[in-house]
Amino acid sequence: MIHYKSNEEIELLRLSSLLVGKTLAEVARHIKPGVTTGSLDQIAETFIRDHHATPAFKGYGGFPASLCVSVNDVVVHGIPGEQVLQEGDLVSVDCGVMMNGYVGDSAYTFAVGEVTPEVKLLMERTKESLYLGIQAAVAGKRVGDIGFEIQNYVEQFGYSVVRDLVGHGVGKSLHEKPEVPNYGRRGTGVKLQPGLVICIEPMINLGTRSVTQDRDGWTIRTSDGKPSAHYEHAIAIRETNTEILSSFEEIEKVLESQH
Repeated sequence: MIHYKSNEEIELLRLSSLLVGKTLAEVARHIKPGVTTGSLDQIAETFIRDHHATPAFKGYGGFPASLCVSVNDVVVHGIPGEQVLQEGDLVSVDCGVMMNGYVGDSAYTFAVGEVTPEVKLLMERTKESLYLGIQAAVAGKRVGDIGFEIQNYVEQFGYSVVRDLVGHGVGKSLHEKPEVPNYGRRGTGVKLQPGLVICIEPMINLGTRSVTQDRDGWTIRTSDGKPSAHYEHAIAIRETNTEILSSFEEIEKVLESQH
């Protein structure tokens, strides 16, 4: 069952999504060599609760933290803890909040200090693929059109799209129908209709698309140990346009101020 959202629900989802962007911006202020991933998690949880919301990830399926902090070859679902960020690391931070009964969910990938040109390009192109996917997400098109654009763009650079994890619908629950793969064929899959709210989240690997799961039952890594980047927006399909409900604006202001 796909739950299409009313205008009122979309506005509540927007508020939750914007809080995620603000939380990620707060986290961005503290991302530097020498910082532990656990300290970033504490900063995020405090910030979310101070804004009268709760972390949507904490306790979800037993996940122990407020953020997923995934470093270098970790694709997603990295558990924050004692790991210390090093100069040149790539770190993707995924955050979810629950506010007014609705979930916001968004992710952004950060460079710790200076990263290699190869990693910088992976970040830029993964982010670009997210926006290409969003451009394809219009009423009347299908989920396969989104995945096609993402896959078609990144594979020309020799990157690969993770198949084991996908985007998803979002609403009162963190993961709703439909699934939104980052690969696919045009004109296939669920039809996009007004009122659909989904998270598009390309997870793009520098090397192989195959992944492994750590013994902790959460951490997903690239099989070849090469880095992976991840960006995510929540979007709402409207009659005549598509709106991005989450925002990278606050995050990018912080990043610009650091240079």
